[in-house]
Amino acid sequence: MADFPRRYSIYFADLNPTVGAEIQKVRPVVVVSQNEMNQFLGTVVVCPLTTSLHPGWRSRIQVQCAGKQAEVAVDQIRTVSKQRLRNRIDRLAPAVAARLRRLITEMYGE
Repeated sequence: MADFPRRYSIYFADLNPTVGAEIQKVRPVVVVSQNEMNQFLGTVVVCPLTTSLHPGWRSRIQVQCAGKQAEVAVDQIRTVSKQRLRNRIDRLAPAVAARLRRLITEMYGE
């Protein structure tokens, strides 16, 4: 990949193979790792998107992705190789990115 994946960009990614209850198949993911990491490491931290909506779940954020309603599954955050990423399809709006940062901090921070 000549350029590196940018934070809050949404890519299709091949998440297979998986184990247990991990989200699987080729699906959109939002890159949540810092650009400095994304540029120099061979991996990125992502949250998968799903069209199975669970509005009451606090670990999910409702978004529009490529014109479709979806959820960012913060409870399924994971590190993947950049080789799993395919084409870029969208980018989170700044307000949604801010909500995502707050939720990640709430779930995984102090």
